[in-house]
Amino acid sequence: MYEQLANYIKEKIKVSEEELTTILSYYKPLKPKKNELLLAQGQTSQRSYFVGKGCLRVYFINEDGQDATRYIAFENQFTTALMSFTTGEPSEEFIQAVEDTELLYISHKDFFHLLDIIPQWEKFYRSYLEHAYVTNTRRLMSFLTLDAVERYRQLLERNPAIVQRLPNKMVASYLNISQETLSRLKSKV
Repeated sequence: MYEQLANYIKEKIKVSEEELTTILSYYKPLKPKKNELLLAQGQTSQRSYFVGKGCLRVYFINEDGQDATRYIAFENQFTTALMSFTTGEPSEEFIQAVEDTELLYISHKDFFHLLDIIPQWEKFYRSYLEHAYVTNTRRLMSFLTLDAVERYRQLLERNPAIVQRLPNKMVASYLNISQETLSRLKSKV
């Protein structure tokens, strides 16, 4: 898994072997079981996760008391409750392992320490933030400009693993539609 993370980092930034070894030394392994919560609402996000195997979802509870899935992270993706991680404020979100999952995580303190000691880590962080911004903005725009059918088609095009690997309840939560609507969409599309 460390090699997986090393390859991911080298795709994003140019670092020496010594710098890469230093970066990797701050990451620790974690193997949460299916449905295990890594962060609950009200806690402060203190870790950023790299998914080696499995799946994490970031979600919150909406005004109707229903799960609303904001982000799904599969293999070779990072996730955290980013607002809480960057501001230090309590999280409005939960992070849950959707499958038995193998992760590498870095603490908030160590992540920001790397910004001080490895100049290229700033570029890595910027890339991470830009990706998060683009992903969240696309999702927000899809809710405002696309109907359920178009959102489902877009999901199949951009991230088919969500539909292939996750239960209908989570897919519906990610698309912000009911499970019944999802079933109808699946039969149509």
